[in-house]
Amino acid sequence: MADHQSDLLARARVGGAPSHLALSRRRFLQFGAGALAALGLSGLRVGRAQTLARAASAPARPLPAYAEDLGRYPFSLPELGYAYGALEPVIDAETMTLHHQEHHQSYVDALNAALADYPELQGRTLGELLTTLPELPEEVRQDVQNQGGGHLNHALWWRWVAPGGSREPVGRSAERIAETFGDLEGLKEPFNAAADARFGSGWAWLVVDESGRLSVLSTPNQDHPISQGLVPLLGLDVWEHAYYLSYRNRRPEYINAFWEVVNWDAVEEQHGVAAALFGF
Repeated sequence: MADHQSDLLARARVGGAPSHLALSRRRFLQFGAGALAALGLSGLRVGRAQTLARAASAPARPLPAYAEDLGRYPFSLPELGYAYGALEPVIDAETMTLHHQEHHQSYVDALNAALADYPELQGRTLGELLTTLPELPEEVRQDVQNQGGGHLNHALWWRWVAPGGSREPVGRSAERIAETFGDLEGLKEPFNAAADARFGSGWAWLVVDESGRLSVLSTPNQDHPISQGLVPLLGLDVWEHAYYLSYRNRRPEYINAFWEVVNWDAVEEQHGVAAALFGF
């Protein structure tokens, strides 16, 4: 994944053509101009147009505001809104700096690079892209899922761990947590287990569905719950870049410390977004 992201970033810097459309001179000479049709290039163009037409004609889904607020291509890195050292000692300043300026920025840059050759997709919001993944052209679908998901996940992450705000669940989200899990400790148990059990890189989530039901789940890589029709109320980044400088391989220690910096006002805000979207 890292190598592919590097390729996308390289294309963004030098304006190179996407690899799926590139033919070497040797291959061109080998097959000849007359054989290009046999390679199906015209079919690829037709297939791409048909895929985009299906996506354009698909009924629009209602989308949560947070997925629309990040705008359209070209996407940009949101401001952190607080000092990089504001969450110490739970999350150190160096980790926050690298996480925001390097990792999050790389998702933004790679997403823009992936969409650069698809003007048909550039007018879509991030939410529209992530909720229509099956209808996107196959050659760009995985990039949108990975890079777009990374951008959206991190834009939310900086709010969930922001300094200030309530350190206990508040409002309607507090009521729903109590109804579903008994209390905050009852939520922590399955949430921590999901975060710790995630093999490799990914996220743990507290999500709400269209009926207002809360549940805990984990997704790999940068997959975002919006693709499953769910709204995340809270997420925890368990990629090593989120914690390794301070916690090394002690992921459970990082997971337990995370609760000390959760901004429950942001969780309540997400619940309000979901309630407005789903009407519960």
